[in-house]
Amino acid sequence: MTLQFPLLDVPLAPGAPSRLSKPFGSLFALTLFCLMPAAPALAAASASSSVMLEELTSTELRSRIDHGATTVLVPIGGVEQSGPYIALGKHNVRAGLLARQIAQKLGNTIVAPVVSYVPEGAISPPAGHMRFAGTISIPPAAFEAVLEGAAASLRQHGFRDIIFLGDHGGYQKSEQNVANKLNQAWGKAATAKDARAHALLDYYDITQSQYIAELQKRGYSSAEIGLHGGLADAALMLAADPSLVRSEAMAHGPKPGVADGVRGDATRATAELGQIGVKLQVDASVAAIRKLLQRNK
Repeated sequence: MTLQFPLLDVPLAPGAPSRLSKPFGSLFALTLFCLMPAAPALAAASASSSVMLEELTSTELRSRIDHGATTVLVPIGGVEQSGPYIALGKHNVRAGLLARQIAQKLGNTIVAPVVSYVPEGAISPPAGHMRFAGTISIPPAAFEAVLEGAAASLRQHGFRDIIFLGDHGGYQKSEQNVANKLNQAWGKAATAKDARAHALLDYYDITQSQYIAELQKRGYSSAEIGLHGGLADAALMLAADPSLVRSEAMAHGPKPGVADGVRGDATRATAELGQIGVKLQVDASVAAIRKLLQRNK
């Protein structure tokens, strides 16, 4: 037996009346019709309140800037090998996720798209990470030009504090070079809009100092923590996106070494250990940004 509604075709249980009353059917259909727009409306509201520039419309972003969201984070990642057990997009994912958390804590802050193409060493003949499949490298001059163009674009739209967050150690100096160059140019411009560029080196330095110290306090050795693809790297990735760590293979497969592009031992890495580093990076970055914003008032 089947119920016929304008919007529904509902099978009835055996023994149930052959048809519901027409008023009830109409009321039921009307109720569903009224509820249907709720999900899209909620999704739209959620998107418009996002801190991610790419998730906003141009009009929404313009309104946010006009109402005080004049700080923008430019997360910088990179595509590089981290051995057989950590995916190539490690830095991109971490930079985007941490930038989102930092912006949410700061308030009135927007996150620009992650800069994914960065210097990773000589291409031909290949050196460093470029010796391993998947690593993508661009010249330092090209990288700095991308940062300059992105920052100038953001300034043009009304952002006043443009902050570079670099997740990789190899280009920290380039970030600072670009910030210095932009601030010098903007300071001299006749139409200067009081914008400032900042290289937030604290963001990266935390993983190289406080986080490593915290892991050592918990009994992990420097050799295990490692410098690349080791316990620290894998733990941070497990906290950010565990799907990018081949945990099963890492636990039971061979331990990679320098010849495999790894310096460290990730076997005992956990998401819980990674959360320690994430919290340190986010909290330290928020404190540092608040300090520099206060100083620039």
